[in-house]
Amino acid sequence: MVPLDKLSQITERFEFLEAKMATGTSGDEIAALAREYAELKPVVATVQEYRKTLSDIDEAEAMLADPEMKELAEEELPTLRARLPEVEQELRLALLPKDAADARPAILEIRPGTGGDEAALFAGDLLRMYQRYAEAKGWTFEIIEMSESELGGIREVVANVRGQGVFARLKYESGVHRVQRVPTTESGGRIHTSAATVAVLPEAEEVDIDIPATDIRIDTMRASGAGGQHVNTTDSAVRITHIPSGIVVTSSEKSQHQNRAIAMQVLRARLYDMERQKADEERAATRKSQVGSGDRSERIRTYNFPQGRMTDHRINLTLYRLDQIMQGDLDEIVDALTEDDQAARLSEAGL
Repeated sequence: MVPLDKLSQITERFEFLEAKMATGTSGDEIAALAREYAELKPVVATVQEYRKTLSDIDEAEAMLADPEMKELAEEELPTLRARLPEVEQELRLALLPKDAADARPAILEIRPGTGGDEAALFAGDLLRMYQRYAEAKGWTFEIIEMSESELGGIREVVANVRGQGVFARLKYESGVHRVQRVPTTESGGRIHTSAATVAVLPEAEEVDIDIPATDIRIDTMRASGAGGQHVNTTDSAVRITHIPSGIVVTSSEKSQHQNRAIAMQVLRARLYDMERQKADEERAATRKSQVGSGDRSERIRTYNFPQGRMTDHRINLTLYRLDQIMQGDLDEIVDALTEDDQAARLSEAGL
């Protein structure tokens, strides 16, 4: 049972915000009130649905005592009682604290791990998988930095993904992705195991992360890459070093001004992610980390090509449709990870 006093507090707060906004306030205050109002509105709608369901059940049960209404009540009660647990679960989920980053765009980074050329080729496969997933979702997928290997794989790629609920859907992808298959470079037909690392960072605004000019060093250089990739005739590439953390970010597009903006965007995302990770670790000091905020070095998933199998090790989910998954059909996986994370947070919150 969801605590009714908590529901009353939420409803009262929502009504206060509604009245406050109607009276008219200053620009900054009205913007803050509007954000909180927008966040509470769907919660209050669920609270109202829950209360209405309870009220409808009470009324139907009272009708059982009326001979003229008894038959109608007996028809309605099973449906209402079956609906109640569904509404209760919707309400529990609505009451969970929201991740402020869920609605943000994301910075996606993919790098090969162990496995040499095969790992670089697998990194390229993961890039295409996420590109197709983004396309299916109607998101914008922009590669802002990429270095390719001689065989057509990926040495490193950084992309910006924009759209509705991007970080909420992609945040569970961070970690080590392992592949088991016969590489195209393998003449003996032996199965090799390689890996690539994926990092998904919520995009940060300047107001989120203040980076003093004294904390960074900016170097310009001539862009270069494997196989003649990204070779420019001017020293337009930019490398920014964040001195306190040691984070180094590069961008090698054609415009030096654009490169500075891109590198700062990625740097802000990494620093913002560091702050989020630190906060997650502090909250998780006495419990196991949640699915979405675990160790980036953790092996999270295995793609076994000979068996057509994908296994997500965090939730013991195995699917035998690897071809579709590599084509970007990720919703079943993401939904399962989201539900597992919600269940863990519901348990923690005692809801």
